[in-house]
Amino acid sequence: MPPKKISIVRHGQGFHNLTHNYELRDPLLTPLGHEQCAKLSATYPNHDTIDLIIASPIRRTIQTAAFSFGPALTRPEVPFLLDPRLQELGSHNADRGLDPEDLQTWLKETEKEGADKVNFDWEKIDVGGVEEGWNSKRGYYAYEANAIYQRAADMRTSLFQRSEPHIVLVSHGAIAHFLTEDWQVSDPMLGTEWSNCEVREYVFSGSSKDGDAHLEETEESRARRPPYEGPVWDAPWKGVRSGEKDEHVLEEVREVEGEVR
Repeated sequence: MPPKKISIVRHGQGFHNLTHNYELRDPLLTPLGHEQCAKLSATYPNHDTIDLIIASPIRRTIQTAAFSFGPALTRPEVPFLLDPRLQELGSHNADRGLDPEDLQTWLKETEKEGADKVNFDWEKIDVGGVEEGWNSKRGYYAYEANAIYQRAADMRTSLFQRSEPHIVLVSHGAIAHFLTEDWQVSDPMLGTEWSNCEVREYVFSGSSKDGDAHLEETEESRARRPPYEGPVWDAPWKGVRSGEKDEHVLEEVREVEGEVR
């Protein structure tokens, strides 16, 4: 039986969000990002029902999962997996994670430095799925719509095949649109309608089956945010050519320049 609930979370504020320097390699959370995680941890009502946490292998999402869901991760039976299919879309350094060996080194160093921030063993973080080339932004992991559609579909199928009743995914706003097939956004290849540390809850549709699984947001989750009144992306039906768009962070660049809210 597939999971009964999938909770999807966007990471807290990273230093690239603050400085708009997208050449920062795999930036960490800012002090505000840490505060956002602390608030989420204190207010999230369902720590005791979480059965599995899966995060993008990018460091800000690992931090967000650790600092937001520590109460669940302290339970030995709750695994903490890293899955490259949840990584950010763009190809700037800010969206390119560390090589597997460097990621392992960072985790070991962080475990020592962050012992006062979390009360679970960081060694429980399972990096077995982080393969060489996961951060190449080529092939299966390319910043191209068809590749992203496939990764998102594969991720949904992988989740559908799991038996844990409540799974939490900690990822990025842009890929979340593809995971949930939510096109209420001007262009998910360029930006997102998800806020930092926002949580949305989903169930699998009644017609979902192995190899063709789809998520539906719960009414309670949708009611927590105002109705969307912006443009709806139509590229899913037109198709997008490689190189047709700039990086997804262009939305944030426009915001700095006063072109969007």
